[in-house]
Amino acid sequence: MNRLGTSAVEVGEPGFGAAGIGNLYAELSEEQAHEAVETAWAVGMRYFDTAPHYGLGLSERRLGAALREHPRTAYTISTKVGRRLEPSDEGGDDLANGFAVPATHRRVWDFSADGVRRSLDASLERLGLDRVDVVYLHDPDDHAEQAFHEGYPALEKLRSEGVVGAIGAGMNQAEMLTRFVRDTDVDVVLCAGRYTLLDQGALAELLPAAQERGTSVVIGGAFNSGLLADPKPGATYNYATASGELLDRALHLKAVADRHGTTLRAAALAFCVAHPVVASVLVGARTAKEVRDSAEQFAAHVPASFWQELRGTGLLPADAPVPAEEPS
Repeated sequence: MNRLGTSAVEVGEPGFGAAGIGNLYAELSEEQAHEAVETAWAVGMRYFDTAPHYGLGLSERRLGAALREHPRTAYTISTKVGRRLEPSDEGGDDLANGFAVPATHRRVWDFSADGVRRSLDASLERLGLDRVDVVYLHDPDDHAEQAFHEGYPALEKLRSEGVVGAIGAGMNQAEMLTRFVRDTDVDVVLCAGRYTLLDQGALAELLPAAQERGTSVVIGGAFNSGLLADPKPGATYNYATASGELLDRALHLKAVADRHGTTLRAAALAFCVAHPVVASVLVGARTAKEVRDSAEQFAAHVPASFWQELRGTGLLPADAPVPAEEPS
């Protein structure tokens, strides 16, 4: 367990990303979703991350129902604000946003102070909880001014009131997260897809800034939405079909992993957690089988020779931290 910044909130290095149980890409039964969360608990995961965006609230409802069987003090849970859900009678589904759920609600961008509180209240109701441990401003890319001048102060106030234990921002980019680290007093930032074996964009400024400020980093998208989990034609990168160039690079990485007796999935997870400011790596899983595999990959040994070859061939920057070799 690692503490987030100077807060009292702790998270486990492997965390459960709950977008999948919100019917990401395809439907999942209530039983399958419940089993996925229960398996995560059984293998030792104690940090769970969700958001209203994931399945128009379905992820929060399913996660809350599953965690209700466990003591509230035994786990850490985070959710996000910035997209309020409003009822909609337009019908249809939400597949355009990536989720196989009926479009019973529509998302409304809102990083105002009132919007932050209303969103959090609705999340607590869906989760069936009276508090969450961490709240992130979710994808404020096109709403920077409102997020910094209204949303962030609202979170800061909620933290000072003791309503939440830690606050931060979660995005698929490193640049604005660096601004949050430098210009605010966030405890943590959630960086998705920008610190992986394929993309080390966060290494230039975000991670050094976080290290200097004592801000924790949670990594999401360690597999870049699928390409590093199973590189093959049609695999996704950043939620779209990967280009031929990226697929070739991922296949090259996989070949190196195979030569050194490990797996690309294990290496992808080990790489993310090796940086000293990374407190947790979220692994998105839809089923119990995927959860068990993630736990096994997280615990698997990746030999020093693998990292040496990546650096020697230019597949990994020389300044990117790698796991320390265990003494023989």
